[in-house]
Amino acid sequence: MSEPKIDDGYRFDLTGGHAALDFTNTASRRSDPAENVEYLTDYGRLVSFAQQTGLISPVEAHRLRAEAEAHPRAAAAALRRAVELREAIYPLLSAEARGEPLPDGALDGLNAALPEALGALRLEPGSDGFRWSFRHEKTDLAPMLAPLLRSTAELLTSGDLARVRECDSDTCFWLFLDTSKSGTRRWCDMKVCGNREKARRHHRRSKAEARSE
Repeated sequence: MSEPKIDDGYRFDLTGGHAALDFTNTASRRSDPAENVEYLTDYGRLVSFAQQTGLISPVEAHRLRAEAEAHPRAAAAALRRAVELREAIYPLLSAEARGEPLPDGALDGLNAALPEALGALRLEPGSDGFRWSFRHEKTDLAPMLAPLLRSTAELLTSGDLARVRECDSDTCFWLFLDTSKSGTRRWCDMKVCGNREKARRHHRRSKAEARSE
C-alpha cells in the first residue's frame, strides 16, 4: 500500500458559501463520468479541506497528518468514508437546487451516519457562555465528518435550502448558496464560470452570424 500524501499545499476553491456545498464541490464535471474530476485524491487533501473550511483546527490538522503517516490503512479508510458521505449528500442538495424530487433512498446514507456523528456532540464552557464541540477517539482519522454532517443537516432543515443553486455552466455543476438580493445568481463564480460561459456563448453567436452572412 502506498503511503498517504500528507500535505501537497492544495487550496480548495470554496465558492459554495457553505461547508456542505463546498464539500460536494470537491468533485466536478459530474454530468459526464468520463470527465469527472476528483479533488479529494488522498487523505492529506481531506485534512486540508477540513482545515480550510474550519471544520478542524490547525493543531488538529497537524495531529491527523502525523497519525496518517503512522497508520496509512486507517487514513485510506477515513478517506473512503468521506467520499461515501459526499456522494450521499450531493444527490440531496443537487435535487433541491434543480427543484427535482429526491431520489428513492436518498436520505438513507445521511440518516445512517447521523447517530454516530451527533453522538460525538458535546457542550463545553466558553469565554462568553457555552459552545458546541465534538469528542472523538484519537484513533478516529475522520473527525471532520461529524461537524460536516451536523452542518449539512442544519442546511437541509433551514430556510437557506431554498437558496441552494447549481452552477449554470454546462461543464461545472458545482453547488452554491445564492445570497444575492435578487436570488438570481447563475454561476458558482462569476470570474471563472460566468466569464467562461459568456465567452462561449459569444463565440457561438459569432460563428452563427458568420455562417448567415
